[in-house]
Amino acid sequence: MKVLVMGYSGSGKSTLARTIALDRQLPLLHMDQVNFVDNWHERDNVESETLVKSFISQENWVIDGNYRKFFYEERLEKADKIYLLLFSRWNCLWRVLKRTKQYFGRSRPDMADNCPEKLDWEFLLWILYYGRTKDKRASYQSIKQTYGEKVVMIRNQRELDNIYQTIS
Repeated sequence: MKVLVMGYSGSGKSTLARTIALDRQLPLLHMDQVNFVDNWHERDNVESETLVKSFISQENWVIDGNYRKFFYEERLEKADKIYLLLFSRWNCLWRVLKRTKQYFGRSRPDMADNCPEKLDWEFLLWILYYGRTKDKRASYQSIKQTYGEKVVMIRNQRELDNIYQTIS
């Protein structure tokens, strides 16, 4: 089984992906770990592409994250199930604030080593505005239209809780 978990920053992608991977005993790739290395520096694109290409060549996997620059279309096509977490900007902000409180100054399990959790204006603006452009919203709708039956759209905590019920 191949599973993609995509959506807005702070929507719970990493937690859902980790839960699915553990439950089904599938290898898990966090795209943030592919993109970033020590101290929030971006990894060399060729190295990142090699990591993703190798990972998606496996028979089964779970991938957490969007990152259009790393075999985006190929990941969508290969996936058997695509979860789109499309929570409101305010829900995502609340979740990020809780996550920041929990991990502040330390690296999250789904982040590259030595990338301590932080909260700055650039990221806040990303959560509230720049990560939700008309093009991004249209992109998620396009995924639903293109990949239909294998897409599960999750827009709120109740829907996410229902997904967790089906997993465990």
